[in-house]
Order: sequence, then C-alpha cells, then structure tokens
Amino acid sequence: MRWKKLMAASAMLIAAALTFTACGSTGANESGSSDSDTIKIAVLEDTSGDNSLVGVQKYHGAQLAIEEINESGGILGKQVEMIFSDCQSNNNVYQEMANKVILEDQVDVIMGCYTSASREAIRPIVEENNALLFYNNQYEGGVASHNVFCTGAVPEHQITTLMEGMIKEYGPKVYIIAADYNFGQISAMWVEQEIQNNGGELVGEEFIPLEVSQFSSTIANIQAAQPDVLVTLLVGTAQSSFYEQWGTSGIEGCPMASTVNIAQGYEHLRFNPPALENMYVTATYVEELDTPASNDFKDRWHAMFPDEPYIGMEAEAEYTGVYLYKAAVEKAGTTDVEAVIDALESGEISFDGPAGTVTIDGATHHAIRNVYLFKCNADHSLTLEETWEAVKPDWLSSVMGIDLRVEAPNEQYTPLD
Repeated sequence: MRWKKLMAASAMLIAAALTFTACGSTGANESGSSDSDTIKIAVLEDTSGDNSLVGVQKYHGAQLAIEEINESGGILGKQVEMIFSDCQSNNNVYQEMANKVILEDQVDVIMGCYTSASREAIRPIVEENNALLFYNNQYEGGVASHNVFCTGAVPEHQITTLMEGMIKEYGPKVYIIAADYNFGQISAMWVEQEIQNNGGELVGEEFIPLEVSQFSSTIANIQAAQPDVLVTLLVGTAQSSFYEQWGTSGIEGCPMASTVNIAQGYEHLRFNPPALENMYVTATYVEELDTPASNDFKDRWHAMFPDEPYIGMEAEAEYTGVYLYKAAVEKAGTTDVEAVIDALESGEISFDGPAGTVTIDGATHHAIRNVYLFKCNADHSLTLEETWEAVKPDWLSSVMGIDLRVEAPNEQYTPLD
C-alpha cells in the first residue's frame, strides 16, 4: 500500500512535468553547444524555502568549483558560465526552470535538485530533451537513466554499512522514523531489508510529513517500543526539531543511526549538546574530515564564503560534480551530450577531491566513493569510527542486471522490484 501511494504521487509529478516540455522538441542539447563562446552550466538549487539550509551550500559548491575552473583556464579553453535559478524548494518551479535552461538558455549540463521529488519532477524533461543532469545529492538510490548521473551517497554506501554495525554493536530491535516522501519511504525499505539481512527485528516505523515539527507522540511511541537502535531519516528544517525534543525527553541509552543528519543539516552545531549524543552517521563527507585534501578545500571554501556556517556532504558533492563534468568534457573533447555520456560511461572519469577519489561507474551512472562512519559525542564533537574506501554502488548492475551502457530503462527501481 505504501509503495502504491508513492508510485501514484510520482506519476502525477511526471505527468505534470511532461506538460511543460515543448511538443515535438528534438532536444536543445542534441548536438551540444560546442560552438558557443562559453560552456553553460545551469545550477538549479534551493536558496530559499524549506530546503535552503542545504541548498545554499550546494549553490556555493558550484560557485567555488566554477570560479576555480575559470581561473585555471576553463574547460577546453572556454570560460564556464553559470546560469543559476533559485527553485524555492518548489517542484513546480523546478519544472519551469528546467524547461527554461534547456529550451531557452540551451545549457550544456544541469547541476541540480535536492529532494528526490524535485529530481523526479524534472527527470522526464531532461530525458525528453536529451539533456544532461548531474544529481549531486545523497538519495535513496535506484535511478537508471541515460541522462542522469548521481554523484552523492546511496544505500549501498550508507545503509548497508550502517545497519550491519549498529545491530552488531547495540542489538536487533530497530525503530525507524522517516520523512514521508520518496527519500524517506524508499530509504526505509532499504533499512528494513538490512534489518532482515542482519537478523534484526523492526519494532516500529513512522513516516512523518515534512512540515511536522512537534514529536511528542512519536517520542512516546519510541519509548513504548524500547528499541535497541533508532534510525532517523528526517529531512528539512521543521523535522530537525525532533532532536532538541528527543534530547530533553529523558530517554537515555538508545543510540541513533542516520544517513542524512549531521552530514547535511549540521544539527550537531545548530542544537545544544547533548541532543545528538550517541548518533552514528555514515557520510561521504563532513567538514570535520581531517585529511590534507579536506583541509585545503575548507580553507578555499571559507576564504570565498567567510560566513558559511558549515560544509556538508551535499556541498562537497556539488563541487565534485562540476569537476567530474569538466573531466568528462575534456575526455570527450566536446560538450555534445552523447559524447559526454560516452566519456562518463568509460569508467575513466575520476576526481581527487576533498572526500577522496570519486569515480563514475559507467554501468550504473553512480559514484564510487569513500564512506566514513562518524559518532556524535556528548559535547557534539565528531569522532571518525571507520572508513570504507572506494565503495561501489552496484545494486542496479549486480541485482537488477542493468547496464546503462547497453540499455537505459529510464526508471527508478526499489528493493520491492
């Protein structure tokens, strides 16, 4: 029932998206824009609205990468022009802006979207017009599209590693609270699967609307279930209120496990200790990562954005996504979409960045990345507990049998498929 409801909502988004697409279009980027004086990168992010906490970071990540690239000579000797749109955390605006940048501005690539709902709102537009989208964001996985490359963390990076360790360390009983939309729903399916794989037991599960900011009943339900581990898949400003309420609830000894908190919304800095004490998060980047590459990146970032409160994993993903596109264009020798996709599918496109080496897996269009397990302490400092190097996101290829180099179904798959 839950999945049927989700599919119905996604179908409505796709239908709405297609009504915005020009009828009979042959694709604004069908032949690329290699004859242009500049290379145009559209950045569609949320610098206002509910998702702006992360959207501003992502916008800044694109700005920093593009400035650095232009200062070092551009791409193929051309300067990069950013065409930015604040999509206001509104999927209708995403659809409008996607059409504009593809059909009117004729950009070479889109860097964009925060929520999975926004990605799914514009994906049909991108595919219909044979454009190119870099989705530089952690998400629930499963997108198999000829025109979309996903550079952020997915369940193979985060959930598999996290749940195995938490159940082994703390016990089998797990309670899940998740945002009530694509990301939360599908991520919860992955958690449920990993609970089963590791001999655990799901003792409670709640899907919470994005606008909810009061959690007294949820906290009471968790207390009654007495889980060994609480998995939190909460998103956005309103839902982050859970942690202060949890911290003052008097409940002690129940560790939290997350793939999104701290690394995206830096709740460990926004809320007073010990609200997030004993939270574990698997992340592809946090500002606390102490390596030479990370520290150099932080210095350059804060020199450009001195008022930035935090650099999260989506900021790094956006920055890295721009550089991966640069590498693909330089390998292709052109911005022609099909040539760039061929380059990205070659398995030779990598970037040595602040999070380590990131490589595009040609078969799945996802990123091979390092994964870091951090623990939040009582004073909200973070301790690096474990590192997994070069984790390959191969569920689409190894389980679903998909090789996008051969055929692209242009669908999103879930553990129920």
